[in-house]
Amino acid sequence: MIGIEPKKGTQYFTQDTEDAIVKYNNTADEYTRSLIYSRHIHYPFFKLTENIIHTFKFYYTEVENIEDLQHEVITFLLSKIHLFDPSKGAKAYSYFGTIAKRYLILNNTQNYKRRIDKVEITELEEDESHTYSLEEQIHDTINDKLSGFIDLYVDYCTDNIFKLFPKKDDAQVADAILELFRKREDIDVFNKKALYIYIREQIDVKTPRITKIANHLNLIFKKNYLFYLENGYTKFG
Repeated sequence: MIGIEPKKGTQYFTQDTEDAIVKYNNTADEYTRSLIYSRHIHYPFFKLTENIIHTFKFYYTEVENIEDLQHEVITFLLSKIHLFDPSKGAKAYSYFGTIAKRYLILNNTQNYKRRIDKVEITELEEDESHTYSLEEQIHDTINDKLSGFIDLYVDYCTDNIFKLFPKKDDAQVADAILELFRKREDIDVFNKKALYIYIREQIDVKTPRITKIANHLNLIFKKNYLFYLENGYTKFG
């Protein structure tokens, strides 16, 4: 097989990867397909599965090491590669990441249940490498990623606040809203009415103006968060 060509930098799964997958699916010649896969797809699949396994701690497996587990998942992804259709709006990074996670959840759960049947409960209780609830673990990881994105989002909006909101009054309202994000860990009440009151305490402005600025900030958030989820990095602007 042709040697793998690792991509430089952290963006291992790019638009070029997606284009290669589409080209692979549209190519009938097996030799050409093999070249496309070896040169442009295998390494992104390798890094994608590696990151998912370690991020969600999918360590309960029947294979001898993590590399063997990666091989299993990559083989499974390859068996489903023909199903990828960008015309349906899916991005390859998100599409294959979801497939890999679902495969690993099933694999991990089955193997962990087998382990429960074979060992003493005290051994399981002392095992700190497993959370005992994969759903909770995934939920916590997603929350961590969202929190990290929010920090980047607030920094971007703060640094570019007068570019995003040229009018001084609008910029002040936006900053008051962003302050809620900055202090989100200390805010106990997230009732919409209470938050509006909180903003009006910071700056004397009517509710319609707050709503208008909040909607603009929301559009910026959604656009960039979707990009972040699909690509694994931020690209504001």
